[in-house]
Amino acid sequence: MGIPLSRSSISASSASENPDAIRRAWKSFYPYNIEHDVDLTELNVVDLGDVRQHVTDIAQCHQNIKDAMTAQQTHHPDVFPLTIGGDHSITAMLVKGWKEVHPDQKVGVLQFDTHFDLRSLEEFGPANGTPIRNLIESGTVQGSNVHNIGLHGFFNSKSLKDYADDVGLHYKTIRDVRKEGIVSIVKDALDQLSKKVDVIYLTVDMDVLDMSGAPGVPASTPGGLWTSELFEAVYQAGQHPSVKAMDLVCLDPVKDVAQMTVKTGVHVMLSFLTGYRQRKKA
Repeated sequence: MGIPLSRSSISASSASENPDAIRRAWKSFYPYNIEHDVDLTELNVVDLGDVRQHVTDIAQCHQNIKDAMTAQQTHHPDVFPLTIGGDHSITAMLVKGWKEVHPDQKVGVLQFDTHFDLRSLEEFGPANGTPIRNLIESGTVQGSNVHNIGLHGFFNSKSLKDYADDVGLHYKTIRDVRKEGIVSIVKDALDQLSKKVDVIYLTVDMDVLDMSGAPGVPASTPGGLWTSELFEAVYQAGQHPSVKAMDLVCLDPVKDVAQMTVKTGVHVMLSFLTGYRQRKKA
């Protein structure tokens, strides 16, 4: 499902163009992963198209996104929802839509991101810098059930780190990744979450990647994950039975160079599905 929304982005963004860009880039890939000897052709994949977006009314766009997830889970509860954004504001609406259909399920979030996305709702509203805070302050997700992997450098304020500590949010920096390894960190996060929640929602902000490998994001930064690390991370998440939904956000094809980031986005999705396929075969 595509969500072509980026008017709610703090940074200037054409992430609204990403769903179609991802679809066009599919033809560059075979549905076979030679590294894991996994063929994805046995999966049934349905493109539900794009969620309707209003030209100027962001609140209406967000309501449509929430309604789309609610409808999908109501009418097709056995389908794994994989959503192509759009900016990161969509994540809060998708999780709220899930929670509306499954009110008794406790939801956790595994987030790959350079940023906490905990900015003040009073100051910024439901923008791409606030989705995790939106989920926490609305009571949809407990702060202690959020695991963020990928923070680094000089791209989060001390006040956001303090807020994360106050609500018990778990986080690992890129320095931690280099010391402990991405596989170990992801497996530990999945293990911790699965012991406390019924559903793990995976959200991948493409700005978690180093700007040398992903120039086409609104807030590209030096010092992020390597593409190979992100591919392995989502592959690990794909194998875990508690991961029940995924989104990929903040990819701006207009800023991209030679489709580097768009093709990386497709690779991220296929890497996740490789793990998911192995889960289905087990």
